[in-house]
Amino acid sequence: MSIENILHSLTNLNMLHKSLLDIAYKKTEAIKTGDMDSLNKLLKDEQAHVAGISQLEQQRQLGVTDYLRAKGIAPIDNPTVAHVLENTNTEKEKEQLSAARNQLLLTLGTLKDQNDLNQKLTFQSLQFVNMTLDMLRPKPDQINYSKNEVKGPSKDKSYFDSQA
Repeated sequence: MSIENILHSLTNLNMLHKSLLDIAYKKTEAIKTGDMDSLNKLLKDEQAHVAGISQLEQQRQLGVTDYLRAKGIAPIDNPTVAHVLENTNTEKEKEQLSAARNQLLLTLGTLKDQNDLNQKLTFQSLQFVNMTLDMLRPKPDQINYSKNEVKGPSKDKSYFDSQA
């Protein structure tokens, strides 16, 4: 495989990750507004993107392995673009690969940050729901199953508890 094919794989990976980043931004808004329908749709879109990214990543690894093999370098477990950069001969190819790699790494960093934010927002929303449920649920010591009265937090009888 040639450098052009590896560059093509990197460019496509970057495009898909940018699209995934766009979904992450939309997820943030859906989480903030509590729009579960949109969030479910976005999660399905996200899964499709991840499947596409997985396929492109396999192509990229295969391309890097083929390139290195053509240069007489034994296959390695996790072939990276850094390995290609170490073994390419021309400055132009190094610059192109380095630029494409750096762009992808920048997109990945931004995506990671956005996903971290979404995770924190989701956790915060869950805490709020749990707090609200705790406030609405009666405490076990406030429930009297004898049907005569409902116990309140105070055990002292007030003026209104006496019979007239």
